Amino acid sequence: MRTQAVPDAATVEALLAAAVAAPSIHNTQPWRFRLDPHHQVLEVHSAPERTLPLTDPMHRAQYLSVGAAVFNLRLAALHLGWRPEVRLLPDPHNPGLLAAVRLTGPVGADEQPTDPGLYEAIARRHTSRMPFTGRPVPLPIVAEMTSAAHAAGARLHIPDIAGTRRLLHLTAAAEARNHAHPDRTAETLTWITAPGRDAAYGIPVPALGPPDAGRRIPMRDFTGPVPAVRRPALWFERHVQLGLLWTTHDRREDWLRAGQALQYVLLTATAHGLRTSLLHQAMEWPHLRAATALPRHTRCHPHVLIRFGYGPDGAGTPRAPGHSAARPAAAPPVAEGEAD
Repeated sequence: MRTQAVPDAATVEALLAAAVAAPSIHNTQPWRFRLDPHHQVLEVHSAPERTLPLTDPMHRAQYLSVGAAVFNLRLAALHLGWRPEVRLLPDPHNPGLLAAVRLTGPVGADEQPTDPGLYEAIARRHTSRMPFTGRPVPLPIVAEMTSAAHAAGARLHIPDIAGTRRLLHLTAAAEARNHAHPDRTAETLTWITAPGRDAAYGIPVPALGPPDAGRRIPMRDFTGPVPAVRRPALWFERHVQLGLLWTTHDRREDWLRAGQALQYVLLTATAHGLRTSLLHQAMEWPHLRAATALPRHTRCHPHVLIRFGYGPDGAGTPRAPGHSAARPAAAPPVAEGEAD
């Protein structure tokens, strides 16, 4: 059991390493961290310079990304023997402060994480944009994934065959719209890391997936008008396994909760040997996002589609080191990798 009153530098470093391993849209890593050592609070701020003005004008995807990082912080704190107390949007006068994680003390024996393997899954989870085998995921694992989303304040709906086709059709429509929007295509291309380029953000070319030769799964085409880096088409699984992550409200705090639920689901899948990828295109167009909502459910606010199954692991993407700074409350937070 942890006995010191204040987390040491190694603990803070481990917490931040877990946080920055979270997924983020286009690997923008739109977060900053600030440590208040007097109150044992790790603040999570937005990073406005790493947003997508056209793809994510309302910053909902940014909040999902930050929520995923907050979940990793919570999980790492428990693993290291600290009890985390999370407050979302703790200061109405500071909208850039999205969350505050306070370490209230050592955890007791009855407070240890009940999900074995989740912390270890943080380092093993990678988005896989490759074809899956199509082997059905056992129902008990799917049930664990849906329970994980519910425990974090969201819902995970597993559609039937007709529902899956409907969601894939809407995703394909959104992908087509993105291709017809040159400015959106250009925005996406700015987050693709060319071979040989050393960058802490963005998606390296080896992590990009191929298109589906059968045109059943509308995987995102990040390359747009640059076909030289596009991978050859491959045949994807015939029976796609999807989950629709949604919440009953659509406020900023719900986006952060959905992000925590997303990471909980992804880590649960990873712990069971599954691979995952995200289909977000339909969520980037308001009318298509609304169309992905569950029929006859008036309070369904969709956030992302999770594709899951068995298959090859995805390539890792770069991460900026999660540096933090201990500063007075009035000072701005420090970004990852920024000199203090």
